[in-house]
Amino acid sequence: MKIILLQDVYKKGVAGEVVNVAPGFARNYLIPRGMAAKATPGALRKTENLSKQSVVRRAERDKEFGAIADKIKSLKLYFSVKAGETGKLYGSVTPADIAEQLKQEIGLDIDRRRVGDRALRELGEVSVPVRLDAGLVPSVQVVIYREGHDPRLEAAAEAEIQEAAAVDSIDVTEIEAEEPIVEIEDDGDAVTETSDETPVE
Repeated sequence: MKIILLQDVYKKGVAGEVVNVAPGFARNYLIPRGMAAKATPGALRKTENLSKQSVVRRAERDKEFGAIADKIKSLKLYFSVKAGETGKLYGSVTPADIAEQLKQEIGLDIDRRRVGDRALRELGEVSVPVRLDAGLVPSVQVVIYREGHDPRLEAAAEAEIQEAAAVDSIDVTEIEAEEPIVEIEDDGDAVTETSDETPVE
């Protein structure tokens, strides 16, 4: 069914675009919520200005989501959890947990259903896909660690130890004396000096 989007719709398009969707999706979801209208000649005339703006809006949206995708790729999210000896969690880190931390880190309010595809139940580091608009699917690194063993603190402590070791191992080289070495020979009564410099005539 052909409709005009009145709002941006995930995976469908931006406001002003004319798109084809399943009739049930249009009649039962998009049109009743005011997100779309049937693409009749009259509706097309009414939304003509909106349609002209859709190209600019799509370009702006793609640029905005590109910047968000770059931020997500550079992020590492840390979760402190209780876990058994085998590394299995007592509970799980859910997509909702990850979405909440993304909101805290970069201000992105994203539906938990767009984050990953399952709850995480083991210690370790894993890449979790985040499905954005504009067809972008960046991955965020999620680090799940046992309570009391924050890898960030341990890495900082290790870096301090290595830095201290590097300072201790700096070689201090002695500067050779520029003065000639003078040896004193004792041949009984007379004392003579010898030098490693050649005499000047």
